[in-house]
Amino acid sequence: MTTFKEISGQLIRTLSSDPANPLEGQIWYNSTIGVLKGYKSIGAAWSSSSPTINAKFNRGTAGTQTEGLVAGGQPATSATEEYNGVGWSAGGNLNTARDQLGGFGIQTAAVVFGGNVPPYTSATELYNGTSWTNNPTGLNVARQSYTGCGLQTAGLAFGGYSTTNLTTTESFDGSTWTSVNSMNTARREHGGFGLQTAALAFGGETPASPSFTNATESWNGTSWTTVNSFNTTRQSNTGAGIQTAGLQFGGRTPPSYTPSAAVESWNGTSWTSIASMATARITSGLGSQTAALAAGGYNGTALTTTEEWSDPTLQIKTLTTS
Repeated sequence: MTTFKEISGQLIRTLSSDPANPLEGQIWYNSTIGVLKGYKSIGAAWSSSSPTINAKFNRGTAGTQTEGLVAGGQPATSATEEYNGVGWSAGGNLNTARDQLGGFGIQTAAVVFGGNVPPYTSATELYNGTSWTNNPTGLNVARQSYTGCGLQTAGLAFGGYSTTNLTTTESFDGSTWTSVNSMNTARREHGGFGLQTAALAFGGETPASPSFTNATESWNGTSWTTVNSFNTTRQSNTGAGIQTAGLQFGGRTPPSYTPSAAVESWNGTSWTSIASMATARITSGLGSQTAALAAGGYNGTALTTTEEWSDPTLQIKTLTTS
């Protein structure tokens, strides 16, 4: 019989207590409680959480997995919901009910902009954690079905639709929108995440045939550069994270707009397919690569389904033969 030493090159140590700082893959026998233990990676996974109050999709989003915000949504609404890591509660209503809008920021300092009222709007609103205020100036290009990222005082909006798919990019300084360099691929209903000076755009629907794309573009604060494409081509996908570490999830795949549960992780260079969501759907995403939130959505009917993403963690586990 092959021994652990022959496999790993080391003996299993007998210890009276678990080590304070074990190494990944380390195994030991805890003599005090008489069990074999190891320090191992616990796989990443999606888990169900409390449903949203309203069954909506195509919302504006902001915040983190424990302090999240969704606003507006389809069918057009002014409703805002806040997430505290456990459940949802009603926030202050938008001044303009709309769907297919953009959003960014944190729960207590968020921005939403554009969308479909109808018609397409450029209206921008600021949230202080309690109520929304109309910003004096709106987007330079009124549109819907685009993506935004960043903070309330330093954000970015890119792509979208206004009679045609757009490459339009605009930068926000907390009060004014400024047109900056356009994307390489005109698209709508695409995903994105990051900051005003370091963002990522991916997927969506383009004017070209086939209309769905898996193209990814990276923004450096000045211009967009085409980078590695992702694996499962789709539109209406969403994302969470920063330019060097993010997730994209959900959406619809060609040619029949089939709802997708696919999830891919971005490491700053390439995409890797990882554990799928439990429910295939268009959904609203927010958070980070290691702690994301999928809120509500649509898969033929509007949903309240909420799922939380937890990245792999290292934990001390009791080892058994099963």
